[in-house]
Amino acid sequence: MSEHHKKNAGFTLLEIIVVVFILSLLAAIVAPKIIGRTDDAKIDAAKVQIRNIETALKLFKMDSGFYPDTQQGLESLTVKPETGRVPAKYREGGYLEQKKIPLDPWGSPYIYVSPGIHGDYDLISLGSDGKEGGSGKDADITNWDMQ
Repeated sequence: MSEHHKKNAGFTLLEIIVVVFILSLLAAIVAPKIIGRTDDAKIDAAKVQIRNIETALKLFKMDSGFYPDTQQGLESLTVKPETGRVPAKYREGGYLEQKKIPLDPWGSPYIYVSPGIHGDYDLISLGSDGKEGGSGKDADITNWDMQ
């Protein structure tokens, strides 16, 4: 390698500073948009999970003629109930593809009440704050509000 080639092989300090500045500027613009979208993504995921659970509940009702009651809970979608009204027909393997009741995107169990106040059953995620009520990202996500 010639001596002239060795001198021009690296980046100058000014070039590195400019690149770091540009990357920092991009991160400052893009990061808040991505961070703000995680709450929206979790809310959307909760809605999808509620829809999937509703589908499983409808399949359970098609086979048994009734929805599981509150005491039987969502567990009746993965294991045949042995208390309360016991379904004569029950799908082998249950009604959920994953064979387990999912937690909401914030790691809390869904609340299931049957018979419900708003219909045959109420299905609720308490949102990011884990408390009843709230607004915005802390709002409850319910099956009756998605109709």
